[in-house]
Amino acid sequence: MHFYIGFLLPIHMKINVIKKSLSFFLPVFLLIVLSGCEKKYEAPDHYAVDLFKDERTEGKAYIMNEEECFDGSELVIASGNVKLTDSSKGRGKTFFLYKVKSGKIMKTIRDSVVDYPFMFLSDQRLKLKNDSIYLYLKKLEGYRFIAAERNLKYQWLKAAPVYSVKKDK
Repeated sequence: MHFYIGFLLPIHMKINVIKKSLSFFLPVFLLIVLSGCEKKYEAPDHYAVDLFKDERTEGKAYIMNEEECFDGSELVIASGNVKLTDSSKGRGKTFFLYKVKSGKIMKTIRDSVVDYPFMFLSDQRLKLKNDSIYLYLKKLEGYRFIAAERNLKYQWLKAAPVYSVKKDK
């Protein structure tokens, strides 16, 4: 019997040893090399210019003050008889319908007389108070099917909150 050690192995035996070790180490070696060669693109900071950094207010909605609401609306009514009558929450675009039974006209552009009761539409749910409030309304835009069905002419001014009527003393 012959004892074969290391480099003294016959050539046909050396090939089998090389194939087995290569079949194990080659995939491990390729994974190491490919993971080390991955290059991620990083944008340089000197190209980034924020043009609106002073004007940015994220997470906060703009709320108009009373003068802006009064100037931006076409019809302002002081009323204490406002009720939510219907809403489309969960059925497409959300809107709310409010009914005004009576009120005092504070400003008008188009109509000098408003027939009570009338309804108006709002994109947001209004926080109605028990006392008299100002209704800031503008001409209805869109919603032509619901406007024809419910005889709507006005909608709530978009960024206007609900303001209470101040009593003059």
